Amino acid sequence: MIFTIWRMRKSMCGIAGFIQDLNSDSQRKIVTDMTDVIAHRGPDSAGVFADGHAALGFRRLGIIDLDGGNQPIFNEDDSLAITFNGEMYNYRPLRDQLIELGHTFTTHSDTEVVLHGYEQWGAEVLHRIRGMFAFVIWDIKAHALFGVWGERSFRN
Repeated sequence: MIFTIWRMRKSMCGIAGFIQDLNSDSQRKIVTDMTDVIAHRGPDSAGVFADGHAALGFRRLGIIDLDGGNQPIFNEDDSLAITFNGEMYNYRPLRDQLIELGHTFTTHSDTEVVLHGYEQWGAEVLHRIRGMFAFVIWDIKAHALFGVWGERSFRN
């Protein structure tokens, strides 16, 4: 599976990636090439993740948490990785709720709220978040991808 999501609005970041068993150096090179194609989407920073099974890439246009919102972002035990493109309108109250439930945040970004929300509620997080976004979450231990784009979602 190969995905590139970047056409939502001109003023939004871009994400790309694929699932294929390759050595992580090869994956990193391929996903970097993919994100270089969409460099105009995110002039503020770029990030990649590759684990030999999946690769995620990101180009960032910094809007929220300019210093701490670089991606991919990982959960507390590094078992989940997310790339997120868009804006979540209700992330602050959800962040507070997730902190009360015991989650630890390393950023103030809406992206990390989606990640911990998925960790807490699974796919049901989609019933709690509001906004315009696309994201993919890679479960590193289970080798499973969960992704959403607009009204569509996909899993492998």
